[in-house]
Amino acid sequence: MSAAPISPRLRKGALIGVDLFNPLASVVAFQYNPDTMTRKLEARGVNADGERGEAFRLAGPPRETITLALDIDATDQLADGNALALASGITPTLAALEMMLYPKSALVIANSILSAVGTVEILPAEGPMILFVWGPTRVLPVRLGSLSIVEEAYDANLNPTRAKVDLTLNVLSYNDLQFLSAGNALFMVHQIAKEVLATANFFNNASDLGAVIRP
Repeated sequence: MSAAPISPRLRKGALIGVDLFNPLASVVAFQYNPDTMTRKLEARGVNADGERGEAFRLAGPPRETITLALDIDATDQLADGNALALASGITPTLAALEMMLYPKSALVIANSILSAVGTVEILPAEGPMILFVWGPTRVLPVRLGSLSIVEEAYDANLNPTRAKVDLTLNVLSYNDLQFLSAGNALFMVHQIAKEVLATANFFNNASDLGAVIRP
């Protein structure tokens, strides 16, 4: 009897908050990859009231919004006696996601002190740079636009043990980021890879081109 074929190891999607001061606080590898993901792209055109003949000019890459839902479940870890799951359920995973929306407390305290001593101009505290990782060809800088959490089960200490999380991610492009930033470079790599794939699509469908243009 032949052996069963070996399935390839499935890559995990992830959200990674890049923070030099606390690099482990906002790293969330998806427990289960979502079955669906919605991507909405809106053209970034020039001013609609501009000169005639400018209709095809673009002010930059499209605005892209990604929405997806994550399932987070500690059932298996609880059954295996995982110490962290027994103590906290899925609270650490939820906290890592939520921290992507928070400025660092140390910066908030520092800004409060500066304000108290009369500093005229105080810059808002920055959150971490967030990367959405979905396979080797999609590593995108994003802003977490919204986060909706539905907690569905609890342990004896009222720690959530199962939840569904809806995420809205706004992709950040070179229109949004500093020229020499890592996020800017990652987006440019993403766009170049997309251009290469689009060219490959032409050659893949070249045999059908004649049928399209033939009278």
